[in-house]
Amino acid sequence: MTTATLPDMQRWMMEALIAPGRVDGASVAGTFKPGAHIDAAACLGIYQRSYILRLRQCLIEQFPATAHALGQDLFCDFADEYLRSCPSDSYTLYELGRRFAGWISDNRPDKDLPESERESWIDFMIDLATYERALFHLFDAPGHEGKPWPDGQEADAELTLLPSLVLGHYRFPVAWYYHEVRAGKSPAHPGPASQYVAVVRRDFQTTTYPLSPFHHRFLMAVQQLGSIDAALEDLAAWSQRPLEDVRNSWRTDVRQGWIDAGFFIRRGDA
Repeated sequence: MTTATLPDMQRWMMEALIAPGRVDGASVAGTFKPGAHIDAAACLGIYQRSYILRLRQCLIEQFPATAHALGQDLFCDFADEYLRSCPSDSYTLYELGRRFAGWISDNRPDKDLPESERESWIDFMIDLATYERALFHLFDAPGHEGKPWPDGQEADAELTLLPSLVLGHYRFPVAWYYHEVRAGKSPAHPGPASQYVAVVRRDFQTTTYPLSPFHHRFLMAVQQLGSIDAALEDLAAWSQRPLEDVRNSWRTDVRQGWIDAGFFIRRGDA
């Protein structure tokens, strides 16, 4: 056995687990004791196989629709490469998939080509993984459960967006695809179609709401400006519509429905 320090041993063990091919036999024999009936390399191999299988399964659980879209074998190949490039850096596997969508984007084989020449199926995988990560994160994100919800009688100045509300803009109908997969269906890969969504968790139930580009812009402005009134003014300027028309659309078309859905909470109740 070696006399390496604990940090050195930890680094060696992580390397051995995420990149078995980089660890030579002599190093294994000098670090591990053999078992009663197997040598040191076989002992390490048990840990290596168990570790990678566990992490693969975690990624499948966090990205079920992406795994379905790629197929089990190809998804596992992606997972193995991802884990080698982005090993777990948290005490909890909850964060394991945090960098997955970005890793796909950074390692796509056509990333140096103009966007018009890139493979659209890779764009779909990136958007799908991004959406799934947002959903997964929202399951355990701080919420508003157990606190009072507004009923719509409040003035706009008393309302603020639910802090955990997620707004997304995707190049493909990833929300539709995800829910088809979760329903046990086998949808074909969809073609490009811009999709705007809001994802909200109310009373422990997560729901995805489709948005128009107009409504998405408004909610983004509320997030950024912190005020419904300021967001309405921004939307009027962006759309070149009269401010009073925009205010009226907000009051009559979406305000109560979005409050009932849990988009907004009272200021001070966060």
